[in-house]
Amino acid sequence: MKILIHPAVEADRLSALLETANGRAELVNCETTADVLRTIVDADGFLGKITPEMLARAEKLRWIQTFTVSLEHYIFPDLIEHPCTLTNMRGLFGDVIADQVMGYVICFARNLHLYIRQQIEHRYEPAGGESARVNNAYGPGVVNNMDRATIFLPETSMLVVGMGAIGSEIARRALAFGIKVRGVDEHPEHVQASAGVESVVGTDQLKAELALADWVVIAAPHTPLTEGWFNADMIQAMKPAGYLMNIGRGAIVVLSDLVQALQSGQIAGAALDVFDQEPLPVDHPLWDMTNCIITPHTAGYSTAIAGRHLQTMQENLSRFLSDEPLRNVVDKRRWY
Repeated sequence: MKILIHPAVEADRLSALLETANGRAELVNCETTADVLRTIVDADGFLGKITPEMLARAEKLRWIQTFTVSLEHYIFPDLIEHPCTLTNMRGLFGDVIADQVMGYVICFARNLHLYIRQQIEHRYEPAGGESARVNNAYGPGVVNNMDRATIFLPETSMLVVGMGAIGSEIARRALAFGIKVRGVDEHPEHVQASAGVESVVGTDQLKAELALADWVVIAAPHTPLTEGWFNADMIQAMKPAGYLMNIGRGAIVVLSDLVQALQSGQIAGAALDVFDQEPLPVDHPLWDMTNCIITPHTAGYSTAIAGRHLQTMQENLSRFLSDEPLRNVVDKRRWY
């Protein structure tokens, strides 16, 4: 058998893959597109980024392993129609991204996003007002404005939109903080929800679910069905006190509609790691909104990821060479 790799991987990764192959296949580490086009005609498998031109040259190709989870910039019509099996890197990022989501939640709940701004200005001012501290002569037994400026997480609920590997881990983290969790998924019947999740319903019930949630977390992939999904109509279905968080894909949220909702106070706030245009333009109004947290597409970064990435490639390579079922098989027409 022959397995092509492109873009070429580093020497240590190639060595690990060769060890996995254990002489059962020739691995060709292709530095250039020309290298691929010259050698792909009799390749059985492909690791990395394939193009229409490469696929057209392949006569024996049965398996493609992407280096990524998201496929919106990967899928093309001929690949959808090709009989090869496509697998991706699903399942690597759940805990890492869930940590970032809970970071957003805690920032909003404890006003940390405001205090960081105030620290830069050398301004010592508790949310709820300094006067609330001074005039509260009754001790901690009486609720005051400073108390009301915080959010007590066990009294809140979260809706996770997309209950795949990432969404399920977000749910697990939120449950640990006492948050009530519900889920929405295109295939709720296939979801193995974390213990404690109240329900997982289909996307046809999304609007009704939005009205119940304090925290709405988008963990869905970018597909033809989800592009522009969260528009003005969908955002309007949220609670006025609700927060929208997007760690899925930027194309899912119509950013101009979200800006309008934040400016008008239609929803309480938003935390965004992904945008329909990246980098986010320096003059974009979101930068100056105190009710918005912006992170530069960093939710999936961790020292843990590289090892998991290699392990997934090794496992699927071993499975392919042993004619065993592959992990992370993609429905090419659905893009995930």
